[in-house]
Amino acid sequence: MNPIRKSASTPHLHLISAGRGTSTSAFSSSLFETMRRRAFATSLFAFLTLFLCVSFSLYSSRNSIYATQLIFPSANLCNSDSSLLAIQEDINRPTRHVSSFKDSNFIDSVSLLLPEWQVLVIVSPEIDSSLLSGGNFTCLYPNNATAPARFSGILPSTNQTTYKCLLPRSIRRRLPYSVPMLMRLPEEELPVPLPYSPPKELLRWQYLVYESFSTEDDVVLFVKGINNRQGINKPSQEFKCMFVDEASNTTVKTAVTSSIQEVFRCDHPDLTAFGSGEDHYPIKLKVFLETMAIGPKKIVPSVAYYTPRQKIAESQPKFKMCASTMVYNVGKFLREWIMYHSKIGVEKFILYDNDSDDDLISVVNDLNQEGYNVETFLWLWPKTQEAGFSHAALYANDSCNWMMFIDVDEFVFSPSWNDSIQPSDQMLNSLLPSSSHAHHHMIGEVAIMCNEFGPSHQTSHPAEGVTQGYTCRRKAENRHKSIVLLEAIDESLLTVIHHFSLKPSYRMKRSSLEAAVVNHYKYQAWPEFQAKFRRRVSAYVVDWMSALNPLSKDRTPGLGHEAVKPRGWENKFCEVRDERLKLLTKRWFGTETGTGYKMAWQS
Repeated sequence: MNPIRKSASTPHLHLISAGRGTSTSAFSSSLFETMRRRAFATSLFAFLTLFLCVSFSLYSSRNSIYATQLIFPSANLCNSDSSLLAIQEDINRPTRHVSSFKDSNFIDSVSLLLPEWQVLVIVSPEIDSSLLSGGNFTCLYPNNATAPARFSGILPSTNQTTYKCLLPRSIRRRLPYSVPMLMRLPEEELPVPLPYSPPKELLRWQYLVYESFSTEDDVVLFVKGINNRQGINKPSQEFKCMFVDEASNTTVKTAVTSSIQEVFRCDHPDLTAFGSGEDHYPIKLKVFLETMAIGPKKIVPSVAYYTPRQKIAESQPKFKMCASTMVYNVGKFLREWIMYHSKIGVEKFILYDNDSDDDLISVVNDLNQEGYNVETFLWLWPKTQEAGFSHAALYANDSCNWMMFIDVDEFVFSPSWNDSIQPSDQMLNSLLPSSSHAHHHMIGEVAIMCNEFGPSHQTSHPAEGVTQGYTCRRKAENRHKSIVLLEAIDESLLTVIHHFSLKPSYRMKRSSLEAAVVNHYKYQAWPEFQAKFRRRVSAYVVDWMSALNPLSKDRTPGLGHEAVKPRGWENKFCEVRDERLKLLTKRWFGTETGTGYKMAWQS
């Protein structure tokens, strides 16, 4: 028997001698057919390899900015020289100025996606704020799309600078949504930078630790995405607070003691675990919320940082009466609201600015120069009114005794003031309990019912102010607003429609309509109401633009879920003519001129 021989041209093909009974012609035919199939397979493999190389090159060109670290297993099939994988700019893309990239042009930041395709860019706390002064900034996305970055303020809790830019339409079609790079150069001078790393996914606003506040006894976290329905809260035992020193990768966990709405309270961390004492702690301690429920542990993403409670050297005397509210683009309304309530007893105003882009700060500065005490607190987080009020109850506890929680379109009024020639700063105090110990339970909250006013035939904002322009209201009172003793608020910080849950030793007092009422100028001239229609700030109230829960008391009767002006809007909600506050404010704040009365808040 002849030995097996290996062919030099077909190394894996074994040739069998004719001595095994196979004819030479049959063998040749079979060998030809086998070689033909092998040649076809080789050609097909070469075609597929070329197709993959071209496809990868096209894909890489669309994602040039971050493509360096992408790994393509078959790259060596295209060419052994990896430089041929260098990304070239798409020749179909409009040409723009290209300059050399410098690290100083890139600002380290974290980004999250807000409603209406807005991207909030929060600059790293390690960035020197002086590097951010002057110049324009741009958001540069992985597909080379750009969007102008608008300065959005400085977060008071962490002193971090923020910007906002829109998520380009070309990015909205790509999942997951990628974070932009914040560049200091304007768009027309934007460089094509060297790639850094594969793109990171945008944080989602619906699931986030967004604020932290330290009290003397504990740490309060404000968290989206856990307790999503009012009245339904997950047990505190299901969570831990995680304090992380990112520089040393050290983590300390503490127990969560309360879980209500978006407010989670937990114990302070032991700072010695970070190699620090009370007076010397790490500059950056990021704080997360960890879920401990059955199944894999999850960590809620965070943009919040922990700051130990600073000891106050000397306690300052507290204001007896303050007022706090959440505002958005209320510059034209603010003077009237501040001046009126200041004259009847509010000593300090704390405005939670929900990212206004009107002239609010200028109005506030003017009011402070005129002697009013108005403070703004940047609160960028959308649909977080309840959390904002809970934060205000903590934030103001060192400076205020009583806090009035009402909106800028609401004015507290008592019929007993009708005969007063001048306002008095004791008028609001007269609504408070004369003695906290008059009953078995101390009074910690005063509730005041609301009258809701309609458009009153107005077609635009009345120049003389809302108290003069809107005089027609609905007959039935609705809801209530409150004045709260801050020390009486329950540890959970639970708040519902402008009132708080109280500690067991305190109770709420309800004022009669003869004692006090809130004039709520809720349904104003259509242009003003239409602007309000798009902005619902309560986390637990369905947006007007949603078709859900059409019979909710929070909806406008007959309006539906679209901002389309109903027929006869100017005359709606006019059941009772009520000019009491109009006449009172005219007497207190009006000045007769040759063309009529001019109110003190008019420019």
